[in-house]
Amino acid sequence: MSIATTSATDDPFGAIGLARQQAQSKRNDLGLDDFFKLMITQLKNQDPMQPMENGEFLSQIAQFGTVSGIDKLNKTFEALSANLTSGQAIQAGNLIGREVLVPGGVAPLTPGNAVRGVATLDASAADLVLHIYNGAGALVRDLHLGGHKAGDVQFSWDGMTTAGTYAPAGTYLIQAEALSGEKAHAIDTQVYARVDSVNLGDQGGLTLDLAGLGTVPFSAVREIH
Repeated sequence: MSIATTSATDDPFGAIGLARQQAQSKRNDLGLDDFFKLMITQLKNQDPMQPMENGEFLSQIAQFGTVSGIDKLNKTFEALSANLTSGQAIQAGNLIGREVLVPGGVAPLTPGNAVRGVATLDASAADLVLHIYNGAGALVRDLHLGGHKAGDVQFSWDGMTTAGTYAPAGTYLIQAEALSGEKAHAIDTQVYARVDSVNLGDQGGLTLDLAGLGTVPFSAVREIH
């Protein structure tokens, strides 16, 4: 008596279980032909006293087509999104070593370099004042920039303290204040920082590693220099 056997070469996919997975996948997919077979069966077995209306029949076909179309559209958008993200990552890679303007008042001071940024006035001010604090929260300098109209005002701090000495390298907090008569109110600031590296996150979002500031989303960048 002989026993018939099937070699791995006769069914290489079966040896690793791929054929069964494909079959399972096919059994889980409901194509348009399957839908019509089910519909014909439903018509044959419907209650003759309460037959399916033509409108209901066409509605079910339309719903099937809509769901199928949406699924294909979603897959197309996913592929498009992946391509756009890859292209964006390549372009963002050119930012390494350049300066970008990002929101916030925290800025790094490095030897031989000034801290630069932008203060945005929502109205004219008789005086624009920058209060600069070190990492311990101590005030190291007040910069009076004079009167300005509403809009963006460029500023620069050379690292000089009120005592006339240079502040040590580190991270400093810059708070801007607009003075109009006896009234004063805080205004938004943005600072320039050097891009050290570019990262592509798990969710597809780009982030920038800025010198002395850490990571910020690429979408936060206001200007590139």
